[in-house]
Amino acid sequence: MVTAHLLHILLALVLDQLLGDPRWFPHPVRLIGWLQLRLEVLTRRYLDAKPAGFITVVLALSCVLIVTMSLLLFALFLHPVAYHITSVFLLYTCFATRDLARHGRWVHQALVQDDLPLARIRVGWIVGRDTAHLNTAGVARAGVESVAESLVDGVTAPLFYALLGGPLGAMLYKAINTGDSMFGYKNEEYLHFGWAAAKLDDVVNYIPARLTAWMIPVSAYILGLDYKESVRILRRDCRNHASPNAGYSEAAVAGALGVQLGGNSSYFGKVMLKPTIGDERQPVDPTHLVQSIRIMELTTLLMFGVGCGLVLAAVG
Repeated sequence: MVTAHLLHILLALVLDQLLGDPRWFPHPVRLIGWLQLRLEVLTRRYLDAKPAGFITVVLALSCVLIVTMSLLLFALFLHPVAYHITSVFLLYTCFATRDLARHGRWVHQALVQDDLPLARIRVGWIVGRDTAHLNTAGVARAGVESVAESLVDGVTAPLFYALLGGPLGAMLYKAINTGDSMFGYKNEEYLHFGWAAAKLDDVVNYIPARLTAWMIPVSAYILGLDYKESVRILRRDCRNHASPNAGYSEAAVAGALGVQLGGNSSYFGKVMLKPTIGDERQPVDPTHLVQSIRIMELTTLLMFGVGCGLVLAAVG
């Protein structure tokens, strides 16, 4: 059973590399997002913002739990092969390695072609900051930061929970992370409503973020990057971020690449003052974006390999 569990995850990772996230497909995570928006409207109608946000999280997770378990049990009732297919499919929808790499390479392609307006548009697809006035280094920096931060949310954290709880664990994680991405804003509309979603996301990402960060120097060593600096900057700057988790992977990547991330950025026309991460030994350029993607892909393999070893050791 454990072997089948690990094989499901491996096949899901392979499917993600082959197919990515087709835009025409009714992706379960998008359905979860749709559900949470409907629940927001419902709970706000009867409750104040903070309890409404808490109830929205509880109801969303309950729905995901019930639907995922029902799908798996129904597939098992039909045939064991149907169960295996359903499990692999649900796991596949939780990983975003290919999409992250693809978007990063689209930005890189525009930069090396000296098409800065197109690069600004493409990096705007994966970051929340204003991109209209970014220069080449600013676009590359935004891309590297997005890859480094999304490595946890989009790949290693769902992989961590898949190893722990199979498709059910991965789907529940994606529901939590989707709630944070939709409601975890510190603005007037979501400061109180999104509190529960943001705090829960911080909790579930605590361990995966730190495991991922300490695997990045190993990836840097294998790739011939500066693994010693990766460790140094990780230790020094891991808390230089508004998120209690996101700074870990960003710091490890910044050190490995020898660049400085973070710093002030513009959001919706307002400059947000943020601390820097890493030392500016060299300006961020398009090459660093490709290197960050390679770090992401190799770290994913390391997380899977180490996770398989721990799971097998625990049961054997």
